[in-house]
Amino acid sequence: MQQVEAAGMRVSRIGLGTWQFGSREWGYGDDYLREMAPALLRRAVELGITLIDTAEAYGPGRSEQVIGETLASLAPEARSRLIVATKFMPIAPLEGIVARQAAGSRRRLQVDALDLYYAHWPNPFVSARRVMQSLRPLVESGLVRRVGVSNYSLEAWQAAEAALGAPVVANQVRFSLIAPGPARTLVPWAVSHHRLVVAYSPVGQGMLAGDPAGATVRGFRALNPGHAARVRARIAPLIAVVGDVARTHGATPAQVALAWVLHHPNTVAIPGARTVAQLEENAAAADLALDDAELGRLTQAAFEAADRPGTTS
Repeated sequence: MQQVEAAGMRVSRIGLGTWQFGSREWGYGDDYLREMAPALLRRAVELGITLIDTAEAYGPGRSEQVIGETLASLAPEARSRLIVATKFMPIAPLEGIVARQAAGSRRRLQVDALDLYYAHWPNPFVSARRVMQSLRPLVESGLVRRVGVSNYSLEAWQAAEAALGAPVVANQVRFSLIAPGPARTLVPWAVSHHRLVVAYSPVGQGMLAGDPAGATVRGFRALNPGHAARVRARIAPLIAVVGDVARTHGATPAQVALAWVLHHPNTVAIPGARTVAQLEENAAAADLALDDAELGRLTQAAFEAADRPGTTS
């Protein structure tokens, strides 16, 4: 598995997103949480995936708990290679409240310190400076090893780093051929400052997975307005380009979508997986090499779709 290093943190180019672990909105059920989620985690480690992404809001708490229980059963050497990232919701970022949130995540993950701790969303009522001030004592005490932000603009990311007085090593954002904006804003800054962009929904919650009729879209994803017929019609030219490139390589459309994200430097993708086979397919995308002409076609189609009126990303 290819690796990328930023601000002293080294992780696999493909990570494992675990939003669906225990979150009922996905419709996967309790059997998925008890049986498939641990199987996915163990197989991810075997494949060389070293970034596991979760949040206190996923479940809530169930995702962190199953990750903690499963990873505790690994050999210490295997566990030591992993970066387990989680997130807190900065509802009221006072030091004591955030400290309690971090303690809950540490308990569920069964760790002494959090490898990477994200502020999950910007709080419009609390400045990035105040959020980072609440995290600083946790970093200084060693309870949080690294700080990240999620869904932050470039300006907010820069403000957060200035307030922390230390690297805010990663910004986790929606980034895909459906939502290509970070390629023009966040990625260049991440490269120049040795930071990391972490792409969630890198396959557009299934919109780029080669199911043009949306027949398999269900549960939480069915509520995504991007799956509406009118939106799918508007992104049809992009979907056609993805399919064309996939056929050339004998790859799946999802793998092409992931490979496009990964061709950007200082970028990691964290797709979720419903099955072990899908996880393996995602991991293989890290080795899919697209040529300059293919990347150019995909990028042009992505931004044309993003700029087309009525397209939802």
